[in-house]
Amino acid sequence: MLTNDIIQQKLTDKFGDQLTDWQEPYGMLTFTAAKDLNIKVMQFLYDDAELRFQFLTDLQAVHYPDRKGEELAVVYHLHNLIDNVRIRFKVFTDITKPDVFTATALYQSANFMERETYDFFGVNFVGHPNLIRILNVDEMDYFPMRKEFPLEDQTRIDKDDEMFGR
Repeated sequence: MLTNDIIQQKLTDKFGDQLTDWQEPYGMLTFTAAKDLNIKVMQFLYDDAELRFQFLTDLQAVHYPDRKGEELAVVYHLHNLIDNVRIRFKVFTDITKPDVFTATALYQSANFMERETYDFFGVNFVGHPNLIRILNVDEMDYFPMRKEFPLEDQTRIDKDDEMFGR
């Protein structure tokens, strides 16, 4: 039976201290890799005869505006369908140069997930076959899911703050 301990040990044997921040929220093994290692880690997880993480369940980004130099995280959710085990790993990148290697050569399903992540967060997936906007209009010059905008219009006068507990 494939356990989180076995997965962590195999990854540690292969990559040593290049993988960090090991956690198990809700039982799902989670770790962080350097962004230049993302394909090497996924290839190892895919090819290893015992691990067999051959299904990319999800790929998305998270914006952490307070983490200077690593404001954007790309989060991969991988699934071993044979043993029904899921893992999550993250790579962080600088928002001024958000380049991360594409996973499309390994997982065909990454194609549209990476396009959507580019569209909303601006992550540049290097080597992607067709990295263009997928949901927003081409004329947009910003990325709407970044936390760069106030949550509400500060100039509105039709709100009574007392009604909103302020």
